[in-house]
Amino acid sequence: MLDDQIEQALGQRPVRHKALSGGCIGSVYRVWLADGTSLVAKVADGSGATLDAEGYMLRYLRDHSALPVPEVLFSAPTLLLMTFIAGHSLLDERAEQHAADLLADLHGVRGTAFGLERDTLIGGLHQPNAPSPEWIPFFRDQRLLYMGREALRVGRLPAGVFSRLEHLGQRLTRWLDEPDDPGLIHGDMWTTNILAQEGRITGFIDPAVYYAHPEIELAFSTLFNTFGQAFFERYHERRPIEPGFFEARRDLYNLYPLLVHVRLFGGGYVRSVENILSRFGS
Repeated sequence: MLDDQIEQALGQRPVRHKALSGGCIGSVYRVWLADGTSLVAKVADGSGATLDAEGYMLRYLRDHSALPVPEVLFSAPTLLLMTFIAGHSLLDERAEQHAADLLADLHGVRGTAFGLERDTLIGGLHQPNAPSPEWIPFFRDQRLLYMGREALRVGRLPAGVFSRLEHLGQRLTRWLDEPDDPGLIHGDMWTTNILAQEGRITGFIDPAVYYAHPEIELAFSTLFNTFGQAFFERYHERRPIEPGFFEARRDLYNLYPLLVHVRLFGGGYVRSVENILSRFGS
C-alpha cells in the first residue's frame, strides 16, 4: 500500500522501506528508491489526517529562513514525503553552539504580526494562529487559554486549575513585556526534533511554526533539557537574553508546552502546571 502511494506521488516505486521511530501524527518510514535516493515517508489514516500541515510548515521554514529542514517532495493529508537527513539527537558542545547560531538567525526573521497566515499543529494538536499586533494577548488567548480549554474539554485538566490559569492570564503583564517585533520560531524545540552529526546540526524536524517572542522557544528548550550551557552562552552572544528570563519568564512560557502535554497525556503534567500557577500567585 505504501509503495503504491509513493509510486503514484513521485512516479518511482520504492525498492524497500523500514519503519522509523517518532511521528505524532503518522507512521514514519525510511524509503529507498531504485535510483538509490533515500527519503522519509510519513503516513496517516484518512480520519482527520493533517500531514499536509506539516508539509506546509517545513516549506515555510525553507522559504523564509536558512534553518536546515527536510525538503518536502510531496504532501497531502495522508502522505508526506521528504528528503532524508542523516543525524542523531545526541548534541555535543559544538552542535549546541551551532544550534544557537541557527536559532539566533531564525529568530531574527521578522513578521508583521504574531501568529501566522494559517493555523498549524503542535504534537498533532490544532494550534491557532490568528494574527495579532500584540504578543501578550496572543500568548494568553491563543496559547495558554486555548490549550487549557482543550485539556479541560477532554477531561485532563480540572476546572479549578483552568480557573487559576484564567486568573494568571489577567496578570501576565506583571512579568512579560512586548518584544520589538515578532520573530519566527520552530515552535517544538526539544531533543528528538533536532538532528546532528560530527558537531554540526544537520536538520530540524517536526516544526510548529509561527511568529512569537523568541523567548518562548528558548523556554521550551529548557523543559526537557534539550540544550545546556554551551547553547545559551552562544545564543546570548548573538541575541542577548534579557534579565529575568531564567528566573521567571521561562516558567510562564513553559506553561504552554506543559498544557500541550496535559491535553495529550494528563497525569503528572497537571501537577507541573499547578506548581507554576502557585509560584505566580494563581
